Amino acid sequence: MDSKDKLAADVVAKMMRDDLFSQWLGIGVLAVTEGYSKIQMTVRPEMINGFGIVHGGICFSLADSAFAFACNNRNVLSVALDTSINFTKPVHVGDVLIAEAKELHNGRSTGLYHITITNQNNHTVALFKGTCFRTNKKLI
Repeated sequence: MDSKDKLAADVVAKMMRDDLFSQWLGIGVLAVTEGYSKIQMTVRPEMINGFGIVHGGICFSLADSAFAFACNNRNVLSVALDTSINFTKPVHVGDVLIAEAKELHNGRSTGLYHITITNQNNHTVALFKGTCFRTNKKLI
Protein backbone atom coordinates (compact mmCIF):
# COMPACT_ATOMS: atom_id res chain seq x y z
CA MET A 1 0.00 0.00 0.00
CA ASP A 2 1.50 3.35 -0.98
CA SER A 3 1.51 6.36 1.36
CA LYS A 4 -1.48 8.02 -0.35
CA ASP A 5 -3.64 4.94 0.08
CA LYS A 6 -2.43 4.50 3.68
CA LEU A 7 -3.50 8.07 4.44
CA ALA A 8 -6.85 7.42 2.73
CA ALA A 9 -7.42 4.30 4.86
CA ASP A 10 -6.42 6.12 8.06
CA VAL A 11 -8.80 9.01 7.32
CA VAL A 12 -11.72 6.66 6.62
CA ALA A 13 -10.96 4.63 9.77
CA LYS A 14 -11.16 7.87 11.81
CA MET A 15 -14.37 8.89 10.04
CA MET A 16 -15.97 5.49 10.77
CA ARG A 17 -14.98 5.67 14.45
CA ASP A 18 -16.81 9.01 14.74
CA ASP A 19 -19.73 8.29 12.39
CA LEU A 20 -22.47 6.85 14.58
CA PHE A 21 -25.01 6.88 11.74
CA SER A 22 -22.83 4.77 9.42
CA GLN A 23 -22.25 2.45 12.37
CA TRP A 24 -26.04 2.21 12.94
CA LEU A 25 -26.52 1.37 9.27
CA GLY A 26 -24.08 -1.52 9.78
CA ILE A 27 -21.64 -0.28 7.16
CA GLY A 28 -18.41 -2.16 6.66
CA VAL A 29 -15.54 -0.68 4.67
CA LEU A 30 -14.40 -3.06 1.92
CA ALA A 31 -11.79 -0.93 0.11
CA VAL A 32 -10.34 2.56 0.20
CA THR A 33 -7.82 4.19 -2.09
CA GLU A 34 -7.24 7.85 -2.81
CA GLY A 35 -10.52 9.26 -4.21
CA TYR A 36 -12.29 5.89 -4.02
CA SER A 37 -14.30 3.86 -1.53
CA LYS A 38 -16.29 0.64 -1.50
CA ILE A 39 -18.59 -0.15 1.40
CA GLN A 40 -21.25 -2.71 2.27
CA MET A 41 -24.30 -3.15 4.49
CA THR A 42 -27.16 -5.60 5.01
CA VAL A 43 -30.76 -4.35 4.99
CA ARG A 44 -32.58 -4.92 8.30
CA PRO A 45 -36.37 -5.06 8.95
CA GLU A 46 -36.47 -1.60 10.56
CA MET A 47 -35.26 -0.09 7.26
CA ILE A 48 -38.45 -1.00 5.40
CA ASN A 49 -41.08 1.57 4.40
CA GLY A 50 -44.88 1.21 4.30
CA PHE A 51 -44.71 -0.48 0.88
CA GLY A 52 -42.59 -3.39 2.18
CA ILE A 53 -39.42 -2.30 0.40
CA VAL A 54 -36.39 -0.50 1.76
CA HIS A 55 -36.86 3.21 2.45
CA GLY A 56 -35.09 5.29 -0.19
CA GLY A 57 -33.25 7.16 2.54
CA ILE A 58 -31.34 4.00 3.39
CA CYS A 59 -29.85 3.66 -0.10
CA PHE A 60 -29.24 7.39 -0.18
CA SER A 61 -27.45 7.23 3.18
CA LEU A 62 -25.29 4.30 2.10
CA ALA A 63 -24.28 6.16 -1.06
CA ASP A 64 -23.71 9.35 0.92
CA SER A 65 -21.32 7.53 3.26
CA ALA A 66 -19.38 6.08 0.31
CA PHE A 67 -19.29 9.59 -1.18
CA ALA A 68 -17.99 11.06 2.09
CA PHE A 69 -15.30 8.41 2.44
CA ALA A 70 -14.10 8.93 -1.14
CA CYS A 71 -14.09 12.74 -1.17
CA ASN A 72 -12.52 13.18 2.28
CA ASN A 73 -9.83 10.54 2.16
CA ARG A 74 -7.07 12.88 1.00
CA ASN A 75 -7.39 14.39 4.51
CA VAL A 76 -9.11 17.53 3.22
CA LEU A 77 -12.44 18.12 4.97
CA SER A 78 -15.05 18.11 2.20
CA VAL A 79 -18.81 18.56 2.53
CA ALA A 80 -21.67 17.78 0.17
CA LEU A 81 -22.58 20.65 -2.12
CA ASP A 82 -25.07 18.85 -4.36
CA THR A 83 -26.32 15.27 -4.57
CA SER A 84 -28.86 13.29 -6.57
CA ILE A 85 -29.97 9.67 -6.70
CA ASN A 86 -31.86 7.45 -9.11
CA PHE A 87 -33.49 4.27 -7.81
CA THR A 88 -33.46 1.52 -10.44
CA LYS A 89 -34.67 -1.60 -8.56
CA PRO A 90 -36.42 -2.24 -5.23
CA VAL A 91 -34.38 -3.36 -2.22
CA HIS A 92 -35.65 -5.89 0.33
CA VAL A 93 -34.88 -7.11 3.86
CA GLY A 94 -31.77 -9.27 3.83
CA ASP A 95 -30.31 -7.70 0.70
CA VAL A 96 -26.58 -7.03 0.91
CA LEU A 97 -25.83 -3.67 -0.66
CA ILE A 98 -22.46 -2.52 -1.93
CA ALA A 99 -21.79 1.14 -2.69
CA GLU A 100 -18.77 1.94 -4.83
CA ALA A 101 -17.69 5.58 -5.06
CA LYS A 102 -15.46 6.65 -7.94
CA GLU A 103 -13.94 10.08 -8.35
CA LEU A 104 -14.70 11.77 -11.66
CA HIS A 105 -13.07 15.13 -10.88
CA ASN A 106 -10.71 16.26 -8.12
CA GLY A 107 -10.55 20.04 -8.15
CA ARG A 108 -9.00 22.44 -5.70
CA SER A 109 -12.37 23.56 -4.31
CA THR A 110 -14.80 20.91 -5.59
CA GLY A 111 -14.92 17.23 -6.44
CA LEU A 112 -17.37 15.14 -8.45
CA TYR A 113 -18.17 11.51 -7.59
CA HIS A 114 -20.32 8.74 -9.04
CA ILE A 115 -21.60 6.06 -6.66
CA THR A 116 -23.13 2.81 -7.87
CA ILE A 117 -25.15 0.69 -5.43
CA THR A 118 -25.52 -2.98 -6.27
CA ASN A 119 -27.14 -5.88 -4.42
CA GLN A 120 -25.84 -9.38 -3.70
CA ASN A 121 -26.86 -10.45 -7.22
CA ASN A 122 -24.74 -7.65 -8.72
CA HIS A 123 -27.90 -5.85 -9.88
CA THR A 124 -27.66 -2.06 -9.84
CA VAL A 125 -30.33 -0.79 -7.44
CA ALA A 126 -29.38 2.91 -7.37
CA LEU A 127 -27.06 5.49 -8.95
CA PHE A 128 -25.89 8.50 -6.95
CA LYS A 129 -23.96 11.57 -8.05
CA GLY A 130 -22.32 13.91 -5.57
CA THR A 131 -20.43 17.17 -5.77
CA CYS A 132 -18.39 18.18 -2.73
CA PHE A 133 -16.91 21.46 -1.57
CA ARG A 134 -13.38 21.29 -0.21
CA THR A 135 -12.51 23.30 2.89
CA ASN A 136 -9.02 24.13 4.08
CA LYS A 137 -9.32 21.89 7.16
CA LYS A 138 -7.71 18.52 7.86
CA LEU A 139 -9.51 15.52 9.36
CA ILE A 140 -6.49 13.96 11.08
